[in-house]
Amino acid sequence: MNWYDIQNTDCISAMHKVKSDSVDLILTDPPYNLGLFMKSRETNLKQMRSNFFGSAGWDNLEFEEWIESMDDFFAEAARTVKVGGSLIMFMSLIKIETIIKLAEKHGFYYKTTGIWHKLNPMPRNMNLHFINSTEAWLYFVYKKHTGTFNNDGKAIHDFFETSVTPTGERKFGKHPTQKPLALMSQFVRLLSNENDTVMDPFMGSGSSGEAALTLKRNFIGSEINADYFQISNERLSLHGEQKNEL
Repeated sequence: MNWYDIQNTDCISAMHKVKSDSVDLILTDPPYNLGLFMKSRETNLKQMRSNFFGSAGWDNLEFEEWIESMDDFFAEAARTVKVGGSLIMFMSLIKIETIIKLAEKHGFYYKTTGIWHKLNPMPRNMNLHFINSTEAWLYFVYKKHTGTFNNDGKAIHDFFETSVTPTGERKFGKHPTQKPLALMSQFVRLLSNENDTVMDPFMGSGSSGEAALTLKRNFIGSEINADYFQISNERLSLHGEQKNEL
């Protein structure tokens, strides 16, 4: 059985405890820092979602504060990931240029920007404008131009389609930006090998960890919110052996 090691703390504090050059894949979904932006817009998002991310408080940094936090993240990511290791990060399209510059500053080679298309997005404001049905993800390799890519000789497009997270994956509780296992598993399968170590410093409700353990990888994660951490802990305990060495 593969192991997992998770902490209920902020990402930088947790990453400081991870051994250098020990991670094969970082798969993470950090805050997009759109809370203040969304609150200033005329939208019925808050009314349609009881756990609206813009009200959570963790998405409300000023832009310069957010830049500094992402810079710190990439510094620790560069220390902990192996040369040739991969990094997948979900991010708002309007922040992609900034993220690429920060990543390259710390030695990450930019590979591509891909899209996750939600087949059944919430149809909010459907009579006013286009339904928001996509999110972007960025793919980097550390200090190399190529890394692990288990495509088995098949062409893999940078466009993944899945349903949003099903109810069965939310049985321990809800997270406002939870990613479905079907999506996270594709990245784990393609960009790492069995018994590799996957890390998610913004693990939320633990989708990346469950994907890693189910596919026989080890997992390191952290989540600052105690409620979401508990959801992760309950999910991961069903799939791996807890290890506390960080």
